[in-house]
Amino acid sequence: MPNPSGRIAPCSNRIDRYSCMTIEPHLIFADVSLDIARGEFQSALDKLSKAVDTLPESYLLHLLHGRACRGMGHYDASVRHLKQCCRLAPSNQVAWQELIEVTVLQAQHRRESPAPASDPVADEFERLSIALSGFQPPRASECSDPTPVAEQKQPFPDDASIAVPTESLANIFIAQGAYKKAIRVYTSLIQLKPSRADDYRQSIDRLLEKL
Repeated sequence: MPNPSGRIAPCSNRIDRYSCMTIEPHLIFADVSLDIARGEFQSALDKLSKAVDTLPESYLLHLLHGRACRGMGHYDASVRHLKQCCRLAPSNQVAWQELIEVTVLQAQHRRESPAPASDPVADEFERLSIALSGFQPPRASECSDPTPVAEQKQPFPDDASIAVPTESLANIFIAQGAYKKAIRVYTSLIQLKPSRADDYRQSIDRLLEKL
């Protein structure tokens, strides 16, 4: 039955209050702010998820979402919501300041994340290099034209790309005195195995002293 006064009746309880969120969105924002102040970040996110489709361009929704994600340690999501705040209200310094803070936390979190103990692909390359180091090619038949000695001894350039960089290959180059090639291998290994980057940099420093 319609309200004879023509006014919208207030929500009678907590559940009804969320159902009329499109009429009074400040109600859910107030609850979410309290959750964040109490450290109940997951509860805040649950409530905000109900408003994302209804208020996609709300500055306050994205600001609270960014704060709740930050509290949960979801820094990538927090950055996305705070960037949206800056887009919606570029002159508002609150979102810009919080965006800077979360970006710093995001960078610190990535640096502190433990690197994988091993890279399966790099380990497979290492095993392949060890296997190839003992490989003896079959002797050419007497009817084949032998490769000229000068061509056999011609090395590939120091700046040539190395398809399969491994520690075994670097050791081979060092034994041959090809220090620049060994340095290129260690440089590639730093990217493949960041957990051993310091060891590879020390090896590069030792080789640079021999050049």
